[in-house]
Amino acid sequence: MDYGGCEYLVPCGKDKYISKNELLLHLKTYNIYYEGQNLQLRHREEEGELIVEGLLNISWGLRRPIRLQMQDDNQRIRPPPSSSSWHSGCNLGAHGSVLKPSTLPDIQVTDAEPTPNAESPGNGAATKSQPEETPQLMRTRSDVGVRRRGSSRTPSEQCRIRRHRFSINGHFYNHKTSVFTPAYGSVTNVRINSTMTTPQVLKLLLNKFKIENSAEEFALYIVHTSGEKQKLRASDYPLIARILQGPCEQVSKVFLMEKDQVEEVTYDVAQYIKFEMPVLRSFIQKLEEEEDREVKKLMRKYSILRLMIEQRLEEISEGPTAM
Repeated sequence: MDYGGCEYLVPCGKDKYISKNELLLHLKTYNIYYEGQNLQLRHREEEGELIVEGLLNISWGLRRPIRLQMQDDNQRIRPPPSSSSWHSGCNLGAHGSVLKPSTLPDIQVTDAEPTPNAESPGNGAATKSQPEETPQLMRTRSDVGVRRRGSSRTPSEQCRIRRHRFSINGHFYNHKTSVFTPAYGSVTNVRINSTMTTPQVLKLLLNKFKIENSAEEFALYIVHTSGEKQKLRASDYPLIARILQGPCEQVSKVFLMEKDQVEEVTYDVAQYIKFEMPVLRSFIQKLEEEEDREVKKLMRKYSILRLMIEQRLEEISEGPTAM
């Protein structure tokens, strides 16, 4: 893979740029880290613009429940143009149009009914999805087969449809699990490119799992193990932000969180978060002692300057009298 090229600036946010060569060096490190895995990223140039694309891991960090959209069992799927295109991996759009694989996100599909624990609202799934271990299927609907228009499904076929719907780590729509909170820290992934901004990635993720909640309720954050939380702005490009942060998710992760429940934590604050309260109190005590020393030093300096000014004023006032 060629990581060379001419030097020019690549936008990574509002009024923020990085040189193409520097970005490609970060990308090279990223791909070496994920060598042999499907998290490696590809890059190309279109009309002089560098475009990076691939899978981005996003962790769920929600505190409030979300709601899945109900999928209509009476939806009809038009047959594909030919059997060869069906088996070659073509996908059907909402009205039967053929979509390229790159235009649809990877959807995890569960083949089993939810466990009793998964049916109670607020419970997350116990299993985290790993992109290199969990198979990903390129579809957004059940592949129970294509039926002619006007025909009705049997109860067994309807049951099979319900059993094959998309899921978030084991949760799929029914009247018991339509409202739930994904397990904190569980991971999913979306296929994006470096030209997609934060709002576009949020909408793609919500559409992937048919989530009813508005994208305006959520935000993406870069969360470090130190406790630092950096909110991605609407003008930021999440995939480029991930590349610049480095590939290791033990250092930092991209989290989906509620916009109104999370505050940004700067590095200066984050470096003290993991200390115990007695240690923090000792820090405060030392800072107060240092503050007292500085105040006393300034007071002594002020007193000396005041004395010198008073003496000079006395000299000036006595001068004309002596003459």
